[in-house]
Amino acid sequence: MSMGMGPMRGAGVPVQKSRDLRGTTRRLFSLLGPERFKLALALVLGVASVGFLVSGPQILGNATNILFDGIVSKMLPVGTSKAQAIELLRTHGHGQLASMISGMNVTPGVGVDITRMGQVLGVAALVYLVGATFNYLQGFTMSGLTQRLMSKMRADVEVKMSHLPLRYFDSHSHGDVLSRVTNDIDNLTTTIQQGLSQLMTSILTIVGVLGMMFWISPLLAAVSIITIPLALVVTTLIAKRSQRHFADQWRQTGSLNGLVEETHTGHELVQVYGRSDATVAEFNRQNKSLYLASFKAQFLSGMIQPSMQFISNINYVTIAVLGGYRVASGLLSLGAVTAFIQYSRQFTMPITQIASQMNMLQSGVASAERVFEFLDASEELPDTLEAPLAERAGVQRGAVTLERVSFRYEVNEPLIEDFSLEVAPGETVAIVGPTGAGKTTVVNLLVRFYEIDSGRILLDGVDYRDLSRDQVRRAFGMVLQDTWMFSGSIRDNIRYGRPDASDEEVVRAAEAAHVDGFVRTLPDGYATVLDEDASNLSSGQKQLLTIARAFLANQSILILDEATSNVDTRTEVLIQEAMSRLRQGRTSFVIAHRLSTIRDADTIIVMQHGRIVEQGDHESLMAAKGAYYELYESQFSDAGT
Repeated sequence: MSMGMGPMRGAGVPVQKSRDLRGTTRRLFSLLGPERFKLALALVLGVASVGFLVSGPQILGNATNILFDGIVSKMLPVGTSKAQAIELLRTHGHGQLASMISGMNVTPGVGVDITRMGQVLGVAALVYLVGATFNYLQGFTMSGLTQRLMSKMRADVEVKMSHLPLRYFDSHSHGDVLSRVTNDIDNLTTTIQQGLSQLMTSILTIVGVLGMMFWISPLLAAVSIITIPLALVVTTLIAKRSQRHFADQWRQTGSLNGLVEETHTGHELVQVYGRSDATVAEFNRQNKSLYLASFKAQFLSGMIQPSMQFISNINYVTIAVLGGYRVASGLLSLGAVTAFIQYSRQFTMPITQIASQMNMLQSGVASAERVFEFLDASEELPDTLEAPLAERAGVQRGAVTLERVSFRYEVNEPLIEDFSLEVAPGETVAIVGPTGAGKTTVVNLLVRFYEIDSGRILLDGVDYRDLSRDQVRRAFGMVLQDTWMFSGSIRDNIRYGRPDASDEEVVRAAEAAHVDGFVRTLPDGYATVLDEDASNLSSGQKQLLTIARAFLANQSILILDEATSNVDTRTEVLIQEAMSRLRQGRTSFVIAHRLSTIRDADTIIVMQHGRIVEQGDHESLMAAKGAYYELYESQFSDAGT
């Protein structure tokens, strides 16, 4: 079974090329340092397993000799010695038969020694059993070693995730990050547990089998060695060609999956615009391309096993002819030849497995390289806390001051320059402006997702760089445009910011956010389990849940970012009312495009190109007839038309 599965598995892996094979391999083995005792134990168990299993054919060859010697002995005249029987055969012109018997252990007239035969077969069974036990123990050791290593790597990745700046996730797609921390680690696990173990066993098997073959007959062993380069050349040539087609297969599969997902997601649009026939035609075209690529890949990879079988059969015929001749000449026993034939049949299997494992090992090293790149990414600057400030309970009042803050994503592209703002505890500050003005960037700077280039941000009069990031972020509650829910009950989603909150506190927060009413209409109430996308709730209901979450967390500073942009008018009224309650007694930063929702803000900041161009309350800004006035009038004139 392994002979058939090995080549196809190795060729089917979508191979990635490692940019630094040697360095990545060295680092990967350095991670195995704490497990070196277990790794050495696995190697010892592998040697023991191969040693016992390789000795099996030789023992069975002895059993064959006992059987054949007994049959021939029974055919010789009773009462004669071996030498007399050989001389008698030569006298009667049977010189070839006499030469064969000269190399055998015969006693004329005596049949098969059943007792000795049983003992030899019993030893053979015991040897195979012990060999299988060592093989099982090796697999058990490698599995434990691999899972401990991968468990530590997953833990390192999780810690790394919490220390990476938001800048890293802005420059890497979510799919790429998820692929590194899930698929690549899984691929590396398979490579170490199966590929490394298989490679170790295959090499040991080749050495052991080759040693036994030379011990039995150097001539026959030399003939068998000729198959090694032939097998490697055939396997490599086929694997290289099939690898190209497998890459094409994976590419075509991704393209077809994308088309199916697009068609499924936009099914209504496909129907409305009459694109059904065109979509089906495109599907058929891509499906045919996938069929051709898959057929070529599977056909070529499937050729490895029969090709190796063909080479093995040629080797078998050659050994059978030469071995038979040497048995007839009395130079080898029949048992030795039968054992050698078994070894020759075993010889090509590990060669094929090594060739097939190369793709898996290469892919595993490439995955390790991607994981190491993630682990080596630049982290957030460490917190540098003075002892008194580190012991502070956190931000209590909610006073926020920005003093000449400057920030840029790219060195040569200024975004926020010389930005100053002072917000008293309990005040509401609305930030408005066109897309790209820097509104959300200000929020990201407040919660220290990014580090400012110059200036200071003070929370309750303390430079927030003198506080830990955890202290800074615990001061903020956020209600964003994109509602985020996780798999779990409604109750668990509300108490996400305060896991220790009681059920009564959860209900009070839900009532304040107008959540309690619709939750109680659900069959399981607060125990209703939300799926990954919370698709069993409407957009407005999810938004109200995030407000209830903020109510329960009870932070001193709130950030409300376009929280009503995706809901209907009636739900917007409920959300606005809930947010008004939520803002009471808290410092609030509100980002909104609908200017009608922020007319009661204490301070309205108008931003353009990262700078504050106007600041004041609604009445004063309207009276100034500047940037805010133009934004406000354009919205209401558009609404009027």
